[in-house]
Amino acid sequence: FKHYSMTYYDQISGGYKELHQEEQQKKIQIINQVLDIKETDLMLDVGCGPHFGNFNCTVLGIDPSIELLKQAVIPVALAKAEKLPFNDNTFDIVISVTAIQNFDDIKQGLFEMRRVCKGIMVFTFLKKAKNSKSIRELIDLYFHVEQIIEEDKDFIYITKYKNE
Repeated sequence: FKHYSMTYYDQISGGYKELHQEEQQKKIQIINQVLDIKETDLMLDVGCGPHFGNFNCTVLGIDPSIELLKQAVIPVALAKAEKLPFNDNTFDIVISVTAIQNFDDIKQGLFEMRRVCKGIMVFTFLKKAKNSKSIRELIDLYFHVEQIIEEDKDFIYITKYKNE
């Protein structure tokens, strides 16, 4: 999965909603049920694509695919998880729905999400991803895992910042 580049997602952007919207919305529904999201919360969606969420708060998104961002229904920025264009502790909630397995540098992406978040982080990633085991190990090492939910295709990790 790591070898999928921006161009891959740019190329499939036309059919992205048809391919992924339903399954992404299932995961987002689970996230909504588990989190206590307040209207005043500021959320970052990392690897947002068009963003299929319906959260009762302000949501910003980043994605490296310009074509997917053109379809987005939230304010977005062209950026990669490994270099987020935000100050430390900006967001109450940071989510990344089925994107982590595609990061160029997963550890750096996780550190960046942790850097910009002052609250809860939710990571979902494909159970069948080749790097699923190493993603789980990194999350366990650097985050306090509150809950792990097994969805059809994904692991959903509800985490908080782990103070060293």
